[in-house]
Amino acid sequence: MLFAAGFGTRMRHLTQDRPKPLIPVAGRPLIDHALALAQAVTPAVIAANLHYRADLLASHLAPKGVTTIIETPEILDTGGGLRNALSVLGDGPVLTMNTDAIWSGPNPLAALIKAWNPNEMDALLMCVPPAQALGHDGGSDFAMDRLGRLTRGSGLIFGGAQIIKTDLLHSIDQPAFSLNLLWDKMLARQRLFGCCYDGQWCDVGHPEGIALAETLLERPDV
Repeated sequence: MLFAAGFGTRMRHLTQDRPKPLIPVAGRPLIDHALALAQAVTPAVIAANLHYRADLLASHLAPKGVTTIIETPEILDTGGGLRNALSVLGDGPVLTMNTDAIWSGPNPLAALIKAWNPNEMDALLMCVPPAQALGHDGGSDFAMDRLGRLTRGSGLIFGGAQIIKTDLLHSIDQPAFSLNLLWDKMLARQRLFGCCYDGQWCDVGHPEGIALAETLLERPDV
């Protein structure tokens, strides 16, 4: 599941005529960088939720084999968007990925699949140490114990990629909600886990992140 419905307000003038996922980074639309990572792990289906300038994104993604789900009339946020897409994705655990980041190093989705243990985990989040994060103007999100179990706190940034079980989505009443509500339920059950990314990550949610991401992609170790 590629999250692509947001308004991109932090991108300011760059999203006046296009959705944020179509902003070019190193000569390719931002969403195509995320899509390449998704295609590399050969999931049964790749879906994307759309809202702002949905027609442009739908036209771009249609020939790439991505199933698009337009959220209308209201945007549903990450939790509501994921639940709205379950008819396409199925009932099993789902890989989800934000489309406003660049990853330099191992495929984070492949790393999540390798580390996934459904017997212990309701979700496994790919986290980034602050020293390996570029362009991130927020704080950190989680602390991690020696077993990989997460708690709210400082130390690690959620990089926007995860494997998550979806059954608890149906316990939330409102149509639009953040996946943070689902994570809180998993935290209470001590079943929210993380793993640390072995590479570098760049937040491209704001204009300054574009140049940082392009510099990262130009490095020879990518």
